[in-house]
Order: sequence, then structure tokens, then C-alpha cells
Amino acid sequence: MPNLGWPEILIILLVIVILFGAKKLPDAARSVGRSMRIFKSEMKEMGNDEDLDAKDAKATKPAQGEITSGSGRADVDANDYAPGAAERRAQGEERA
Repeated sequence: MPNLGWPEILIILLVIVILFGAKKLPDAARSVGRSMRIFKSEMKEMGNDEDLDAKDAKATKPAQGEITSGSGRADVDANDYAPGAAERRAQGEERA
């Protein structure tokens, strides 16, 4: 990757001033600053979300050697999550 010296930087700045104009340059710099601030805050928030997810995963994971009830298999039927399943279960318990 080539190193940028003072002459190259001055040429780049001159091209930017010619493209945007001296009047629009402060507005462009302001909008770039806002965009960078928003980007940084979003990246920080994403990092916080990942940290919380990792903590939640550790909290819900059973401790080593902990005895859990059952065989580890869940007897779940796809109809258990269908609309009205709770009402049907309650009606079935009343009949039994």
C-alpha cells in the first residue's frame, strides 16, 4: 500500500474542494461526522447485544453435574402450539 505524503494529500483536498465547492464542504463534513457517530453507536449496541446473549446462554445452561428431571426428551406435539391448543387441553382435562 503506497504511503501518502503531503503533496498527495493536498491534491486530494483540492479535488474534494473542486467537486463539492467551498460552500457545501462544511455541510458535507457535518453529515460525515453524524454518520460516523451513528455508526459507532450502532456498533457498540451490537457488541452489547452479543454480550447479553452470551450471558443469557450461560445463565440458561444447566451447571455441570446438575440433575435434570425427565429423560431429556420433550413429548411435544406440533398441535400443542396451534391456535386454541390451550383451550382444547383444558377441555380434555375437564372430561377426564
